[in-house]
Amino acid sequence: MVFSSMTFLCVFLPVVFIMYSIMPSLHVKNGLLIIASLLFYAYGEPGYVLLMICSIVLNYLFGRLLDSENERLRRAVVTLAVCVNLGLLFVFKYLDMAFRTVNQISHRAIPMANLTLPIGISFFTFQALSYVIDVYRREVETEKNLFHVMLYISFFPQLIAGPIIKYHDIQTQIGSRKTDSREIAEGMRRFILGLAKKVLISNVMAVTADALFAVPADEMNILSAWTAALAYLFQIYFDFSGYSDMAIGMGRIFGFTFQENFRYPYVSQSIQEFWRRWHISLSTWFKEYLYIPLGGNRKGKGRTCVNKLIVFISTGLWHGANWTFVIWGLWHGMFMLLEEAVPIRKLPRLIRHIYTLLAVCVGFVIFRADTLAQAIQMAGKMFAGWTFQTVQMNTVLQQMTPLFIVTIIIAVIACMPVLSRAKAWENEARTRRRVMEPLGYLASFMLLILCMLSLSGGTYNPFIYFRF
Repeated sequence: MVFSSMTFLCVFLPVVFIMYSIMPSLHVKNGLLIIASLLFYAYGEPGYVLLMICSIVLNYLFGRLLDSENERLRRAVVTLAVCVNLGLLFVFKYLDMAFRTVNQISHRAIPMANLTLPIGISFFTFQALSYVIDVYRREVETEKNLFHVMLYISFFPQLIAGPIIKYHDIQTQIGSRKTDSREIAEGMRRFILGLAKKVLISNVMAVTADALFAVPADEMNILSAWTAALAYLFQIYFDFSGYSDMAIGMGRIFGFTFQENFRYPYVSQSIQEFWRRWHISLSTWFKEYLYIPLGGNRKGKGRTCVNKLIVFISTGLWHGANWTFVIWGLWHGMFMLLEEAVPIRKLPRLIRHIYTLLAVCVGFVIFRADTLAQAIQMAGKMFAGWTFQTVQMNTVLQQMTPLFIVTIIIAVIACMPVLSRAKAWENEARTRRRVMEPLGYLASFMLLILCMLSLSGGTYNPFIYFRF
């Protein structure tokens, strides 16, 4: 694991920010951020930091080789780059999954490699690939400065949990950026908001979700199954959107502007809309670097359907080396195809919203389950668990603590665009801004205190997306 949360909040981030603020030039500031990022990664992955550095250097060299007029050479280089990057990802993330699958099918006993998964390998691999492919497409110029590429791939705010940043989005910012007190303050406020999502909402939901997913199926009923599903629905959203907010906020503190990664996905009225709002950087990456190269929707309806299924299966596989993730991706892909065949838009707004949340919620049960059998059992209890004996009722009642009930109410409200509407209302008049802005900073400070108290108390603090 990387730095503990309290060490990061109280030591690492403040020290890096203070040193960054007093550095005399942007080149020195960038050097500090590279050193800080490598130290940040090396703290939890002492050996694998060398793997990341090798990946950076290799992709930098691939980019330099692509600065050629020889198209045959350029095609060979980009092919090699894709194979090397995906090969590294396969070895460290999917090799044991392949061995287990072969063993199950052939009844053999191939020993597992049991390699430790480098933290954030999927994120930094995809960023490196996007750089090389964009250079090949001549959408971005070859970067001559190795340290610019190193900062882009290793930048600690979004290194281990995203969002996935494309090089052309921050290329100019690496070489030229400025920060002022207002930007820093807004960045800190965004960081604290993300921290609160993670610590005060996601962690509370995680306690209930993990407890109920560990309960034997015969002790579950419809109430506990839905409690588990909803708890995980909120856990994963506030975990990942919280980390995205923290990354965006920290980036802003250091002068970088990252694109939004979540736009209130649980207000969606279709699965298509959901994926326009959920993990935007990943869905955009697959669209630009897989769906469109496969032909997109340009080769007929049949090929379009196949392309979409390939993208969603790949999206599921990206999340983890387990067939439950593949089924989760296929689940969403099938609903995407269904929505093209069925006139979903003609249904009433409320029905569309319920349908989308239901599909997403069941999908996350598949995502969370350790095995496909557990996912089927849990989904079965959600719709047919009409058993209300003492043991089943005790299972759900044990989770109905005041903290859980209050937190899930807050989670429901926070899933809706309340804050964005409040911000828009605040900006409508200068007098409102004068009053509300200080209150907003005061609220952020109070949230920070609550988060630090929670973390210092040693509360449950799982990291969902660190394994990706």
